[in-house]
Parts: sequence; structure tokens; C-alpha cells
Amino acid sequence: MTTPQSANTIKMAAFLQWRKFVFFDKDTVKDPDDNGKNFPLPKGISASDSGRGHIVLGDMEGKIWLLMRSLQLMSFQAYKLRVTHLYQLKQHSILVSVGQDEHGINPVVKVWNLDKRDSGNPLCTRIFPAIPGNKPTEVSCLSVHENLNFMAIGFTDGSVVLTKGDITRDRHSKTLTLHEGASPVTGLAFRQVAKVTHLFVATLEKVYCYTLSIKEYPKVELDTHGCALRCSSLADPSQDSQFIVAGEECVYLYQPDERGPCFAFDGHKLLVHWHRGYLFLLIRDVKSPNKTCFSSGETSPSDKQLLTIYDLDNKFIAYSASFDDVIDVVAEWGSFYILTRDGKMFVLQEKDTQTKLEMLFKKNLFVMAINLAKSQHLDSDGVSDIFRQYGDHLYLKGDHDGAIQQYIRTIGKLEPSYVIRKFLDAQRIHNLTAYLQALHRQSLANADHTTLLLNCYTKLKDSSKLEEFIKSSENEVHFDVEIAIKVLRQAGYHSHAVFLAEKHMHHEWYLKIQLEDLKNYQEGLRYIGRLPFEQAESNMKRYGKTLMHHVPEGTTLLLKGLCTNYQPSGDAAEKDSLDRSVANSEEFIPIFANNPRELKAFLEHMIEVDPRSPQGVYDTLLELRLQDWAHEQDPERKKVLQGEAVLLLRSDNTVFDKALVLCQMHNFKEGILYLYEKGKLYQQIMHYHMQNEEYGKVVEACKRYGDQECCLWEQALGYFARKEEDCKTYISEVLHHIDQNNLMPPLLVVQTLAHNSTATLSVIKDYLINKLLRENQQIEDDERKIRQYRDETAHLRSEIQELKTSAKIFQKTKCNMCNSPLDLPSVHFLCCHSFHQHCFESYAESEAECPTCTPENRKVMDMLRAQDQKRDLHDHFNRQLRSSNDGFSVVADYFGRGVFNKLTLVTDPPGSKSVGNLEVNLQRDLLIHTKRNS
Repeated sequence: MTTPQSANTIKMAAFLQWRKFVFFDKDTVKDPDDNGKNFPLPKGISASDSGRGHIVLGDMEGKIWLLMRSLQLMSFQAYKLRVTHLYQLKQHSILVSVGQDEHGINPVVKVWNLDKRDSGNPLCTRIFPAIPGNKPTEVSCLSVHENLNFMAIGFTDGSVVLTKGDITRDRHSKTLTLHEGASPVTGLAFRQVAKVTHLFVATLEKVYCYTLSIKEYPKVELDTHGCALRCSSLADPSQDSQFIVAGEECVYLYQPDERGPCFAFDGHKLLVHWHRGYLFLLIRDVKSPNKTCFSSGETSPSDKQLLTIYDLDNKFIAYSASFDDVIDVVAEWGSFYILTRDGKMFVLQEKDTQTKLEMLFKKNLFVMAINLAKSQHLDSDGVSDIFRQYGDHLYLKGDHDGAIQQYIRTIGKLEPSYVIRKFLDAQRIHNLTAYLQALHRQSLANADHTTLLLNCYTKLKDSSKLEEFIKSSENEVHFDVEIAIKVLRQAGYHSHAVFLAEKHMHHEWYLKIQLEDLKNYQEGLRYIGRLPFEQAESNMKRYGKTLMHHVPEGTTLLLKGLCTNYQPSGDAAEKDSLDRSVANSEEFIPIFANNPRELKAFLEHMIEVDPRSPQGVYDTLLELRLQDWAHEQDPERKKVLQGEAVLLLRSDNTVFDKALVLCQMHNFKEGILYLYEKGKLYQQIMHYHMQNEEYGKVVEACKRYGDQECCLWEQALGYFARKEEDCKTYISEVLHHIDQNNLMPPLLVVQTLAHNSTATLSVIKDYLINKLLRENQQIEDDERKIRQYRDETAHLRSEIQELKTSAKIFQKTKCNMCNSPLDLPSVHFLCCHSFHQHCFESYAESEAECPTCTPENRKVMDMLRAQDQKRDLHDHFNRQLRSSNDGFSVVADYFGRGVFNKLTLVTDPPGSKSVGNLEVNLQRDLLIHTKRNS
């Protein structure tokens, strides 16, 4: 046996240690045309291959047979004598054959295109002799590259001929002798990986590899022992396309540059194939006496042959059975076919993956089932179910550590609660912890899983694991941080919870733990000062009262910054942009509920830095200053505080109603009077003085504000009239002002003073005398005007009568429009105005009215109509009567307007011109006088 090179390159596996299964169903192929009988193969089969949907057979009579899937046989005469070798390409409908057309040693190569026909047979595209020179030798093996650019032919004399170029045409290819040696060539195989092409050459004594993609075709000797005919093959990419050589004692696998692993499969090898991931190995049951014969592939009729199918990846035997005289094993139509010399054909159909897995499950071979599932490319759900069953098996056996490892491999497919319930019941906390850790590593844990894992850590008191879990890097965090903080806080691991909250910037949780659990107020305040503006603002609103109670100075300082020019502290803090946000200082006032001194300092700072601060700031500061003023005992200090409060009121930033209420609550006289005056509440000013019995201030208020509200004098008179004290001086002063401005009827004055027992007639004597004198003077003036209006009315009537009865002579010589001498035609009016006809037509608005008198007449008529409309305004009259202090004057005014008379306005007809200039002036004077009196 060959000595192994190293543990990394040679892996020995004893045949007897491999488990044996029956993963294939064997059946004899039946003839579809003759039910019950076996399908007969052609006699004298000398070569075979498969691909492109058919099995190719060559016989000793030179025929090539094509066996279709329907088991129909088609044949054509390829050679005159016999067919020795066949190679069917898998990617092209090209068949390459070697045979003899004449006696002697003169093998001929023919290339067939099975898709094209020539007289009903496949088209032969190329024929050439296999022997490159004149030296006669037999062909031992054949291989063709799938790209149709290489074909290698091995000979019994140890030489290998390589045809390069288009193998289907003579003119596009050239032939050269690639290898020469003394030992017959027993196997050839092309290996293509990427753009590199290799040719493996096996002889009875050695194994070589040629690199065909390099011009010089460099050769590497891979091993110093070879194999018999048909005992080599090329694996598929699942085995890295290695060259398989079956020696007497081992099966070797080769890379292009070195030997790979080997498998100790004992027995005399007759045939090696690689199909669909399986190694097919045909050996004799009884060792042959002639093992070194080159023709050891030929068998005697008495030899039993054992066909074994190996799965090299999973290390088991998928099938093993004895056959008689096997010609070849071919793969086609999804099955494997075994051809025997007695004309029979057997089919091996692979069981489906699920059936194979169930067979393994029955034997509790879960590891092998998992490997099989992966090699069969079973979907992840199927593989996960195998892990679950394996885990259940180990759990029932009591191997909890092994079971949890299998359950971990089901993460993502199996519901975690299935596993968690098992290990909660078994009180296997450390196993459950391992599973939950894996669940978190794959980012598939929910809040409940995080809670459970942390509880496991705390129950196990495994601080190191707990710290490792929470201190993982940012990219390795696979849990809900907030849930973890909650659990750690509840378990009393405050330092861990604080670390986690700070690391992952859960500011609310950090502050909640520091302030509520650890009572670390200074640290909490420092942390808030490092936060960005929005978060610092929200957290100060939340914890401001607590911090103000324990750290008043620092909290006040931070609030001043938030409301003016906030910048997060610390190097790691984020710096705001130039356009910084400013908090609303009014919203922080409730924080200072029990700290008036700090509140006052905060508010004074705000109005100093920002005079446009919210009104609430000014109102609150006013309240604080008034409180200080009210409680201050030192007169000097009280005066200073009074000035500060008044100054704040004069800033006009306080809310009027609130400021007034505050001043009244603290009986702040200066502020009350200032606000009354500011709000034009003059009656309130006077009432304030009345309540305080400040007689002089009452009269002063009347003088100061009486022009804005005349009723102040009346209220003052009534106030003094109700006083039983001697107020004659103030009453006289009030009466004098009432008399000067005619503010009250005399009768009302007398009635008002009648209630005062100290007010005698002498108090109002001068007032009554002056009032009567003015009334007499007014009567005389009215009588004089009446006489004047009567005389004017009589004159107007006489003039109207004259116009009606006498002729009117027009003596005007100039036009009243252009002042040019009158000429005919002209227009004359009874008002003594005359116009040129063209001037009248240009300026007159109506043919019946004088253009000069029209504006004045229109004013008079409008006034008459207005008076006529006002007569019906009963509601207006009633309101005016109720609100007036002198109802008689209002009634007299409406009598003068004719409200209570039925007036019919009669106008002259359009053609009448009888109203003279005097009547117009008279009407105007009457209307103006009436309007003045109204």
C-alpha cells in the first residue's frame, strides 16, 4: 500500500467503516413491446456511452446503436469490422468513435453529427486515422473536450495524440504527439476551470497532468502508480473536478498539481465512473489471479462483480449489489443503467431525498441526514427540520448540551418558544442562555427574549457574561436596548443599565435611573447639559422640579442657557448651527414653584437679555416684585421695590388684566392708578379715591379726566352730596364746573343736594342765580330771533305774492355764467339770473332749474328729506331719550324736527319759477338753525 504523504492531503477511510444504505431501487428494464420480457440489448457490445437523451452502443460488427428513452433502438453501420471506443459529448450532439474498417492494426477515428442526416444515417463530418505515424498500435482510451477544440487518444504503446482545433473538421485542426512512454495509457480526462485547461493522463504505472492553456504544454507527474483500463474518471465540480484513479488498494483523487485525498476501497477494480456526485466502483468478489494484466478489465464468465455506489462527501455507501458480466454503467434520463453481457439492462432509480432522510431518521443518523440534506441542496426549511429532530433526539437522551446546539441551528425557522419551553421546564438555565444568546446574535430576538436572557444572566449571577452582552460594539447589538435597560433596572443592575442607556443614547432612561434610582442629581444635570437642544429642553421640563429642589443654582444656570444661547457642553456634544434654537422661558416658570429667589433671578436675566420675552415672564416677575414690596418692612428698601414694580408696569410688556389683579391683590396704589389711567378707566380712578375718601383727589380726577367723561362731575356731586361731613368747598367747586359746562339740569342738581343735611341753600345760591340769568338771556335771544324770522317770513310771503300777481321785468344785461353782454336768444329765471342760451345748455343740469341756484336748493331739499326720514326713527329717539341726562331737551329737539307732526312737503311744479333768492336764503337759515339746536 502506498505510504500517505500527509494528513492534509491523504484521508484514509476504511471500507468496512462506511455505513451501507439502499438509496437506489434496482429493476430490470422490460421490453415495452413484449410485456413481461426483459429488454434485449444488441449482441457483441464492445463500447458504450450516454448523453444528449440517448445511450450509445457499439458492437463487434461495426454498428453503432442509439437507444432512445422510449427504448427504441436505431442503428447504422459505422465501421466495416468493429467499434472499439465511443465518446458522446454532453453539450453537443457530437459522437466520436474509434473502430476498424480493415484487418490489421489501423484504428480509424470518425466524428458524427447526430442532428444531421446523410441517407437516413447520422452525418459523418470527419474521418482520420488514429495512429499519427506508421507505427501500428491499438487505441486504449479516448477523451474529447466539451468545447470541441481538443481531442486526446491514448495508445497501448504509451503515447497520447492530441488533436487541437475544430475536431469536426480536418482543415481547422492539427494533430501532435503530446505524451510518450513505455507504459500503456489507461485513462484520459480533460479538466476545464475558468480559462485553464488541463489533460490528465493515467498509465499502468504513473499519473500525469498537462496544462494545455500554456503553449509549451508543461507536464506534472502526479503519482508513480497508475491504474487499469476504465479505472479512471473525472469528478464533477462538487469534488473540485478532481481526477479519480482506482488503484489496487485505494482510490486516489488528483488536482492538476498534486495528489488529493485517497480512500482505502479494497478489491480488484474493474470499472470506475463518476455520475451526479456518486462514485461508481465495480470490483470482483473474488480476487483475480492475474491482477497486473493490462486487460484486467475483461472478466471471465465465472467472476461475480460487485457494484458499489459511494457518496464521498457524506462518507456512506448509497447502494451495493452483485451483477454478472457488467459491460458498463451509464447515466441518462435521471437514472443509472447497468449493461451486462447476457443482454440484460438494469436500471437504478435513486430514492427521493425525503425517503432517504426518513431511512436515516429511523436509524437516528441525524448528522448523516444533515450532511445528506445539504449535499442534496435541500431547502433551508427542510434542513432546519432535521436539526429540530436531531435536537429532540438528543434532548430525550438527556444530552441537553448537544440538543441546544442543534436547536441553535434551527434559529430563523423554528419558533423559539418551542425550544424555550423545553429548557424552562428542565431548569437548564445555562443551555437556555446559550440559545438566547444565539437568537440575539442573529438579530431575531424580540423584547421577551431579551428580557428572558437578561433574567438568566441575573439568576446565574454571571456578571462577566452580562457585561459582555451589554458592552458589545455598535455593530454587534442584536437586542432591544430599551427592554434590556428596563430588565436591568428592575433587577437592580443600575450601573449596567446606566452604561447601556448612555452608550446607546437613551437619554430618558439614563436620567430616569440617575435621578429616580441613584439620586445622582449633579450627574443628571451634567448629562442634560451635554444633550442637543431639543432633548435638553424636553428633559428639563420633565425633571426640572426635581433638579431645582436639589441643585437650584446649577439648574437655574442651565435654564438661563436654554432660553438664551444654549450650547451643549463637552467635547463629544453636538454643536448647534449658528441659527440656534431658544426655549420659551415662560414654559419653565412652574419649575421654580418652591424657589422664588431663583425664579426672580431667572426672570430678571431673561428680560435683561431679551426684552421681547413672553408676557408671562413679565407678569410673573411683577408678581414676585409686588410680593417682595408687600412683605418689605424697611421704608427705603420698600421705596426701591416700589420703583422697580412701577418700572415693570411702564414697560408695557405685562398683560393688563393680570397686572391689575396683582396690583389689587397687593393693594399697590401706584400700580392700580397707573393701570386705570392706561386703560382709560377714569371712573375707576375716581371711585378708588372715593373709597379712600380722598376728596381732593376726587376733584382733581374730575378736572383731569372730565373732558373725556363728563359724567365724572355728576358722580362727584352725588358722592359729596351723600357725605354727612362738611364738603361745601368741594361741592361749590363741582357746581361751578357743572355750571360753566352746562353738565346737569338745575332741577337734577337741587334733587341731588337735597340728600345732604349739611348742604344749605347758600351752597347753590350762586349756582341758581347764574343759571337763571343765563336762561333769561337765552329767552331774550330766542324771542329776538323769532321776531326776526317772522319779519323775514312776512317779507318773503309778500314777495311770493307779488311774483304770482305782477309781471317780472328782467333787466339783467350780462350772462351770469360768462359775464358777457346778453344777446338773444337768452334764458331768464325768476331768481333774477339770466344766461345765454348756449351757456345755459352747456352748464344746466335741468331745464327747470337755475344753474346758479341749483346747488344751494339741492342742499336745502336734502336737509328737508333728512329731517323727514328722521321723524320715523322711533327706536333711535327712544335710545337717545333713555341715555340723555336732559330728556326735555331731546323731546323739544324732536318736536322742532317735526317728528310728532304729519308734514306734507309740497314742491312747485317743474315750470314754476316763483321762488326768489330771499326765500332760498330764509330756508337755508332755518335749516342751519334747526341743525345747530339738534
